[in-house]
Amino acid sequence: MNASRSASITIAALVGALLIGFAGLLFGAKSMHFDQALTALFWPGQGIDSIIVWTLRLPRSIAAFAGGAGLAVSGYLLQSITRNPLAAPDLTGVTAGAVVVIVFSFVFLPALSSVFYPFIGLAGGLAAAAVTFWVARGGQASPLHLGLGGITISLFLGAITTYILLLGGPQSPAVLFWLSGGLQGRSWSALVFILPWAMAGILGALFCRRALELLSLGDDAAQAMGLKLSLWKPLFLVLAVCPVAGVTPVAGPIAFIGLAVPHIVRLLRPQGAAWTILLNVAIGGFIFVTADVIARSIAAPRELPVSMVLALIGGPFFIHLVQRRNFMLGARA
Repeated sequence: MNASRSASITIAALVGALLIGFAGLLFGAKSMHFDQALTALFWPGQGIDSIIVWTLRLPRSIAAFAGGAGLAVSGYLLQSITRNPLAAPDLTGVTAGAVVVIVFSFVFLPALSSVFYPFIGLAGGLAAAAVTFWVARGGQASPLHLGLGGITISLFLGAITTYILLLGGPQSPAVLFWLSGGLQGRSWSALVFILPWAMAGILGALFCRRALELLSLGDDAAQAMGLKLSLWKPLFLVLAVCPVAGVTPVAGPIAFIGLAVPHIVRLLRPQGAAWTILLNVAIGGFIFVTADVIARSIAAPRELPVSMVLALIGGPFFIHLVQRRNFMLGARA
């Protein structure tokens, strides 16, 4: 796909996210008419509509876009460095590693400020990813062994998280609500949490796009062209974990975006790593914003977990991908 078509699809996804995000201003516990939302957005005052739009719904939609964009790029980086089409934050142990240390901190270190949660999540995600790579090394780090190792580590850490919740007592319901995944009640503070970490992963990937293009040729070819895998792969792993570290403390574990969006982008066959990253940003943000609007509108005034909506959207799509004959070759395309 040439650059002009990549740009057109990227712009279309961004405009779509903008329109869906505006539509999301209309839905929630208190519904609004189009003119009410428009007035509250562009001519804010002291009324309840302006407070709802500017305090809750607008920052929530922006945070959803930033989170979806970061998770999509995270999945793309993980699939690139492992050459495994099943690699994603929730299938390589990264998300589980971030979740278990954050839950531990919430239950046993209640005095610890949530400002430190992204750093704690980053350390947990990196540690879990390192263990996954160590486990997979017995199978020469093949895509199959990486996938099996990641799933095993995720299940093991999930069991530890469940045990911590059993010990948590009265704090457990709040953690369970967070583990369901979503942006319920989040405001500008959520965006402040997510944006720096998502931008670190996205901008880092863009700055290192040449190395990503060499890496797409295969490890042997990349080394032959002078790429130091011992330097670049750990760097890309850190960049992949950064968005997870920012999104997980705020929205909980979010599935499918990091797994499915890189495959959607790969099917579009963008030209070069830069357009691949930008398409992941636009489509990942669009999907998360759409899922968030559906989650808070389909059963209003109640909200559904965003992870459930994403699973309902992503499940059928991924079944279609699995049935494609060239699916397992997707990470090499």
